[in-house]
Amino acid sequence: MRKKKPEAIALLLTGIVCLFIIMNKNDTEDDVTSKSKDTYEMLRHEIELPIFETLKPLSSRCQQNMSFYNVTGFSTLPRHIQDFLLHRHCRNFPIMLDVPNKCGGPLNSADVFLLLVVKSSPENYDRREVLRKTWAKERLHKGVWIRRLFIVGTTGTGFEKRRLNKLLKLENNENKDILQWDFNDSFFNLTLKQILFLEWMERWCPHTRFLLNGDDDIFANTFNMVEYLQGQKDNNGSKHLFTGHLIQNVGPIRHSSSKYFVPVQVQESESYPPYCGGGGFLLSGFTARTIYNMSHSIIVLPIDDVYMGMCLEKAGLKPTSHFGIRTAGLHVPANNVDKFHPCFYREIILVHRFLPHMIFVMWNEIQNPHLQCGKTNSSLQGSP
Repeated sequence: MRKKKPEAIALLLTGIVCLFIIMNKNDTEDDVTSKSKDTYEMLRHEIELPIFETLKPLSSRCQQNMSFYNVTGFSTLPRHIQDFLLHRHCRNFPIMLDVPNKCGGPLNSADVFLLLVVKSSPENYDRREVLRKTWAKERLHKGVWIRRLFIVGTTGTGFEKRRLNKLLKLENNENKDILQWDFNDSFFNLTLKQILFLEWMERWCPHTRFLLNGDDDIFANTFNMVEYLQGQKDNNGSKHLFTGHLIQNVGPIRHSSSKYFVPVQVQESESYPPYCGGGGFLLSGFTARTIYNMSHSIIVLPIDDVYMGMCLEKAGLKPTSHFGIRTAGLHVPANNVDKFHPCFYREIILVHRFLPHMIFVMWNEIQNPHLQCGKTNSSLQGSP
């Protein structure tokens, strides 16, 4: 028995050493894993962590405002709204893709009559491509220049994020038309996207005459747009203009199931100022600069079109209604006609919610010299 005791001790010591080696190896692997963003993101989706740890920041450069954890009802809010509140103060993000010469430099930017500013998301490649070939094509029309910009953030994590960023870089190398910032591209960050663009415009295109600000799923008749803007009396972009689908006498939606849900923790007021639907609106360079100046002193609201209305209200300016801007869609009263007949779209300025292939078809149809419009087009008159 005594002879076996040293052997047992040796065996026990060997086991302890092996266990230590294994544990140390696991610690080393954990250190490597903690440094791997891709692996961390993958594991984060596998394991349900507390809300405090899973909220995704706008950017690694933006720190959370921890005081919101003490706001009444904060813990009951949807996660994306918690995320918005924690980062509401953040407005400075590095630009990843830039086109500083889009307007020919600040001094020559008055040569750009119409700047098409299109809100897009990294994955919407097909939408951007069809717009480049149709209504958003850069060109000289009626003696004035039309230029194009897509404004985007970042989407996804890990490999997916890198692939989408590579896509945008390739697009920009070929087309020179993308502004991208390092923030999470989401619906609640559309206002941030607008502010970052206006800041960029102030630096690189300060004298641009007019702008179209719209989504990447609109059909826009830029021929009519130029004609309308050239018809502005005594306004070459140096006076106020802000027009679109006017919305007024409404307030925040308090239903948590709505995409537009705005709780009292985000805005206490029950009313919004008059504003134009964010699907697309026209504004002058003067008004764009005014909105940017007002934005410095107005807290960010996640609904970007309402935020534009807030900035206008503070400046003592008003948005106006334009019959040809249909961000709520085009209502065709007759049931026995094609609602996508080109005659309905030849006289408007823009319509929201168009699929890419329909944009391509419609753009070519409205330019058909043999297109004859009579009763079909007149049925649209007087519709909202």
